[in-house]
Amino acid sequence: MSVHYNPGKANVVADALSRLSTGSVAHVKEERKELVKDVHRLALLGVCLMSISNCGVTVQNGAESSLVAEVKEKQDNDPILLQLNGVVHQQRVEVFSQRGDGLLCYQGRLCVLDVGELRQQILAESHNSRYSIHPSATKMYRDLRDVFWWNSMKRDIVDFVAKCPNCQ
Repeated sequence: MSVHYNPGKANVVADALSRLSTGSVAHVKEERKELVKDVHRLALLGVCLMSISNCGVTVQNGAESSLVAEVKEKQDNDPILLQLNGVVHQQRVEVFSQRGDGLLCYQGRLCVLDVGELRQQILAESHNSRYSIHPSATKMYRDLRDVFWWNSMKRDIVDFVAKCPNCQ
């Protein structure tokens, strides 16, 4: 084995081992260590660091609806869907799949059970949201069908919008 040294700019294909590691707080100047620790705390909360410049830091934060967590909780407690999950794991049903977080999906959309008020809650949040401002049944169905699925979904949306006092 031989080692050949390529100085500075001449080394155009440097590998990761030839670079100085900056992945720990030990490599940060003393006055910036608190900032780095704050960035690590934010990362634990789901905030992603996008870029750093002398002027500031750009971050990106993500949010997930609490409805998704509620759908997952209900799916975990439903015996029919648990049985269907077993069939999906054996790959005998192609239209159903399971996401990485364990949620059961129908053609890529979350399966919503008819348990409690979950469907009504989804419809209410979609229809009464500040961002959607009471959409028509067609618009609401188009928006929801990309994310959720259940039997008679379109009929439930039409009935929900028909009963809305603001839409009459």
